[in-house]
Amino acid sequence: MDDANTAHTDPREAEPAAAALRERVGDFVRTRVMPREGDLDGGGAPAAAALRDLRAQARGEGLWALPLPTELGGGGADFRTYATWAEVEGASDHGPAALGSASLLDVTMLARHAGPRVRREFLVRLVAGELRACYAMTEPDLPGTDPLLTATRAERRPDGGWRITGRKWFTSGAADADLVTVLARSDGGPGDRAGLSLLLVPTTAPGFRVVRELPVCGVGGQYEIELDGVAVPADHLVGTRGAALAVAGERLRIGRTLRCLRWLGQAQRAFDLLCERAATRTGSRGPLSGHQLVQQHVFDALLALRGARALVHQAVERIAAGADARVEIGLAKVATARMLQQVADSAIQVHGAAGLGPDTPLPALFRTGRAARLLDGPDELHLTSVARAVLRGYSVGDATSG
Repeated sequence: MDDANTAHTDPREAEPAAAALRERVGDFVRTRVMPREGDLDGGGAPAAAALRDLRAQARGEGLWALPLPTELGGGGADFRTYATWAEVEGASDHGPAALGSASLLDVTMLARHAGPRVRREFLVRLVAGELRACYAMTEPDLPGTDPLLTATRAERRPDGGWRITGRKWFTSGAADADLVTVLARSDGGPGDRAGLSLLLVPTTAPGFRVVRELPVCGVGGQYEIELDGVAVPADHLVGTRGAALAVAGERLRIGRTLRCLRWLGQAQRAFDLLCERAATRTGSRGPLSGHQLVQQHVFDALLALRGARALVHQAVERIAAGADARVEIGLAKVATARMLQQVADSAIQVHGAAGLGPDTPLPALFRTGRAARLLDGPDELHLTSVARAVLRGYSVGDATSG
């Protein structure tokens, strides 16, 4: 491969240990995970069996749960270090689950904000892959970008616990989850920022129900759930009462950046397929690589990929330094989502009809790119929030905000 496939902006990748680990993770995803995507995508018993086998292999090769805390059974890598291989891990949607990184957001949130009993009972099992967790925030018929309108209610019971009533949708993996963190209104009414709380709900609790699957562009994995008077103990409150937005904001900042890193890996996968097709496909006028329009697809895709990668690693550095990264995350999220859709589209175009069929991952990569422009906040939300943040700096005479 040429340097288009190996040049990255994170300087840590030049360190031998980080580069070696990146290569091991990338090789595992390419040679073990990707060949089994058909089973993993199909769900049911074949998917569960394939995932168990892959996880056993990851453990056997010392690649299990590398970014999770060592005291919980993980590898203990910090966020900056994890970012050096999160891209190659995420080249397949199933990479994080196979390698034990998929629980990172839930483990981080619960380790920081849950009570002692929740941490004691669930964290080690989440890291070990014995339990699965998901996160339920958005609701039918309400704008997902405005949590202040949350209609799901959490009411105190006489014993001090909580009773939760409401519906959530586009909840990833809810059908297989053992635990779901639910955003609910515990006080006040719509618009009250201090009236929202997060509660951890076991999916076996009476009143919890998966209503239906919500295929995204024909692909499953998202669900609508109902909570009909679900009772949870008082110590299942995540964070303090009324502080949900602070905890959710912390989760979102890390989660959006992780998504971007994984989208980079999927875009690189599409770019590799684009270049391989151009280099090997020959028609009556010679190889596709000799056509200027194909060359433009390659150039534009590489330009977008490298530009997005630079923005993502700027966000990583800001988060790792404990600095305000909202502008960097917003820029990275929009750029990476757009880029993934663009690169996948170019790869499909160069493949022709073959790019629309089941013999390549390109249709799935394109769907992910289109969905990416809505996941974790639509483009418009980030455009507005970034622009406002930049303009506030100029309004006080700071000409360095851009």
